[in-house]
Amino acid sequence: MIILSKGANTALSVSDVVVTVRWSGAQEVDASALLVGPDGKVASDDDFVFYNQPEAAGGAVRHLGGTGEQRLRVRLAALPGPVERVVLSASVYQGTFGAVTGLELLVNDASGNPLVHYPVEGAASETVLVLGELYRRSGQWKVRAIGQGYDTGLAGLATDYGVTVDDAPEDDAPAQTPQPVPPQATVPMPLPAPPQPSTGYPAPPPQVTAPMPVPAPPPAGYPAPPQPPAVYPAPPPPPAGYPAPSQPPAGYPGAAPSPADETFLPVDMRQRISLRKQAVGVALQKKGLTGIRARVALVLDASGSMAGLYGRGTVGRVVERMAPVAAQLDSNATLDSWIFASGFARLPGLRIPELPAWLSAHVPSRLPARITTDPSGRPVSRLSLRRNRFRSLGYGNDEPRVMADVIDHYRSEPTGEPTLVLFFSDGGVYLDDAITLLLHESSTLPIFWQFVGLGRADYGILEDLDTLPGRTVDNAGFFSVDDIDRLSDEELYERLLTEFPRWIQAARNVGILR
Repeated sequence: MIILSKGANTALSVSDVVVTVRWSGAQEVDASALLVGPDGKVASDDDFVFYNQPEAAGGAVRHLGGTGEQRLRVRLAALPGPVERVVLSASVYQGTFGAVTGLELLVNDASGNPLVHYPVEGAASETVLVLGELYRRSGQWKVRAIGQGYDTGLAGLATDYGVTVDDAPEDDAPAQTPQPVPPQATVPMPLPAPPQPSTGYPAPPPQVTAPMPVPAPPPAGYPAPPQPPAVYPAPPPPPAGYPAPSQPPAGYPGAAPSPADETFLPVDMRQRISLRKQAVGVALQKKGLTGIRARVALVLDASGSMAGLYGRGTVGRVVERMAPVAAQLDSNATLDSWIFASGFARLPGLRIPELPAWLSAHVPSRLPARITTDPSGRPVSRLSLRRNRFRSLGYGNDEPRVMADVIDHYRSEPTGEPTLVLFFSDGGVYLDDAITLLLHESSTLPIFWQFVGLGRADYGILEDLDTLPGRTVDNAGFFSVDDIDRLSDEELYERLLTEFPRWIQAARNVGILR
């Protein structure tokens, strides 16, 4: 391995490399790359690889994510001819690089063998650094250590290289401190007359109009007043004989939807859900599963390569199509849910009446760009640098971590019912040994894993589940589709439920299910 100092360069002996930006400490660092031509600019906004746009040049450069480090894979031989340099940069979300310790740039070959190491030193007030670059000289690819910093952030760096970015504020930026408001004058506030009680109750004393003071805000730095309790004690019951308050009728605008009330859904969504429930029912009947009860779990891949599927709404539509499966199988009509990348999060259970609000709250929208207009009214596509609130999950694929949590959850809450896990991923599966161990472990439990691949990719061990030895029963299935939006509901449910009934019978035969 060659150790570079600032400004030094060396030739690369391979054309497929993995670039790693590594650091220590609690700061959040984001790696990025720009594909530039002889003029030092990108050919288009598509040539900027970062957390909201994880690949460029047809996958020649891909953001692989990571925890405590960020990785980029660069296939130099696959880069378009006009690309002469791949600029390797890093930015901090908050603060400056002066607070980042142990920053280094590493270049390995595709097998992980170290080639180049550049320890980055001397950073202070910078918010973005150009750490180095891969560049082509006389047909030979080389790497140069740069270490040049800016205080203009990622947007400033991108703009310097010709990328058009959205300058709207970030969604998860820290809230600004509110400015003090001058006290308002005390104004009289007429109090409404109370409703008259039923016959036989004494009349209340007359009400008078009293001034209602509006308190001035406390001075800066004054401690916040205590918050009211999350749950107030129940009020005392009304006097004997007092009429009970009337309840709003079902469907009344102010009434909250009951778990089974779907009238609050948009009409078109309600119609789709109704048809999909019927399609699930037909599929269950064909499989001999009419009347069976099972818990249903949904696991969604949120790794960096999934950004396009989230941005185009594909993932949201998948959730809408899976909710009727739980409605038909689960006793509580609830879809248990997880989302994962390098990390994972367990989401609140989903019931169909809550679907629009649930999607808005829990399915991240990783739109790589938004359309605005220039002063002349022409449409302009601007890359959004706003960081999604699910960014803490990372960008990579760690299926074993979320699988282990799914297993722990259902093992700790046994019901005797089978569990159907619907696991959606766009590939990049490489932790085969850990996944195999978890499938072996869960083969003695009433859990069936149905993996679904979204697009053509490397699904690792998932493609060999039918021949995976050492399990008590075959407890997993897999299929992939090029474009799940083109798959009809009938065909999708047919494929989802093909192997589940076979597993149920096998699990009964060995006593896992009764």
